[in-house]
Amino acid sequence: MAVTGCKKEKPQAADISARTEDSVVVVMGVTSEPEAGFDPAYGWGAGEHVHEPLIQSTLTVTDKDLTIGYDLATAMEVSDDGLTWTVKVREDVSFTDGEKLTAEDVEFTYNTLRDTSSVNDFTMLDRAEAVDNSTVVFHMSRPYSIWPYTMANVGIVPEHSYGPDYGEHPIGSGRYILKQWDRGQQVILESNPDYYGEAPKMKKVTVLFMEEDGALAAVRSGQADLAYTAAPYSSLTIPGYELLSFQTVDNRGFNLPAIPAGSISKDGVPIGNDLTSDVRVRKAINLGINREEMIEHVLNGYGSPAYSVCDKMPWYEPSSKIEFDPEEANSLLDEAGWLKGTDGIREKDGKRAELHFIYPANDSVRQALAADTVNQLKELGIDGQMEGAGWDTAYDLAQSNPLLWGWGAHTPMELYNIYHTMKDTGLAAYSPYANSKVDQYMDEALAEKDSEKANELWRKAQWDGETGVTQDGDIPWVWLVNIDHLYWSREELQVADQKLHPHGHGWSIVNNVDQWSWK
Repeated sequence: MAVTGCKKEKPQAADISARTEDSVVVVMGVTSEPEAGFDPAYGWGAGEHVHEPLIQSTLTVTDKDLTIGYDLATAMEVSDDGLTWTVKVREDVSFTDGEKLTAEDVEFTYNTLRDTSSVNDFTMLDRAEAVDNSTVVFHMSRPYSIWPYTMANVGIVPEHSYGPDYGEHPIGSGRYILKQWDRGQQVILESNPDYYGEAPKMKKVTVLFMEEDGALAAVRSGQADLAYTAAPYSSLTIPGYELLSFQTVDNRGFNLPAIPAGSISKDGVPIGNDLTSDVRVRKAINLGINREEMIEHVLNGYGSPAYSVCDKMPWYEPSSKIEFDPEEANSLLDEAGWLKGTDGIREKDGKRAELHFIYPANDSVRQALAADTVNQLKELGIDGQMEGAGWDTAYDLAQSNPLLWGWGAHTPMELYNIYHTMKDTGLAAYSPYANSKVDQYMDEALAEKDSEKANELWRKAQWDGETGVTQDGDIPWVWLVNIDHLYWSREELQVADQKLHPHGHGWSIVNNVDQWSWK
């Protein structure tokens, strides 16, 4: 397999006149290029940009309704105690070097990721064991009912040829083969002629990595067939191209520290906020955000209101949804003792109602959302400031300030990661918050064998009629919008129907590129 390491010359613009009916050129953002290569152990297919690996096969897949389907797996069952998953593996699959894929490769992949993965959480996996060539048993250290969702993102690698340079020269059994990788520039994928599934319609997929302005230039010059874009460009008209908009669970929101200021972490990080520690203030902020206005002002209409980190998912709790109600928001702030001064900003016990919003310094959309939030909250009498920060400091700042986050995945583990407390601190990881009942529901959901019963428990963690993380409960986070993923597409290109995209404007668009076609 010919794979190029680190060419420095700029890739030639695609010759559109030579384009065939079975090839396509796609432009993604520069952050979509996997720094460590195409190795599942180092983030390929997981982490910030969850997607289905194209080069490797997975045991399961998520279907369009986000239920679980099979890829390499042909059957699975879980023990009554939730500690053993037995998966049957197809016997008609070979890697692209001709070697058969067996349960031993599955065992090797999962045990390797358990020990080395820098992105995936495998703390729930004790070990994977191949009991014969077509059966693998996962022994869990704790019940984990959403294990099939993890299996949908883990590409299987060959034990016989896995090594330190695997990410640059990956061998898999998936729909495509990595034929060329020019770091910082492009990736060329070609269809796997021995793929066990339906043969891809697109035999060649070229992915170029460019900044937003470069992606737009590639479209205008005809270099790209499909290219990502952002809402500020959505009003443009480009001859020969149409703007495609795909719904997502790629949400933006901010945390509200739920305990008073004064605590310091063991690492010396200040924790808590005196304004947002009052649940009435948090409820008021949630009610006082006009999400529809925000979508028009910041996203040019390309988005949907967000009320939860799991909007539109099977485990979403519908009572999360609220209506914009500034009158009730003002009433709650009055009730909390924060009263408007002569300048319109609220005060209590000699302190002004102020919030310091943090946003990632290189993210113009989150900066605009922060600015819109500040403007809207000023109408309620809360004065806001903004600061761009790098992720090296943002996590610490979020322990005492609201930070504009991006989340969203095809798994309820997103809910767990945000709201569940950690053993060592007794508080949630990304913003100080704790609710033992919420923890209990999520722990029970992970231990529940039946997926519908598990989803009911995930919903109860959000709101059970008495407590939870929604507006009627603790509301320690405020969710603003789900951002539509936008692409310029050549008019004659037929892009296959998309699942709800998760967080990350990248590889999800090509999950089913094998089904694309030219009109």
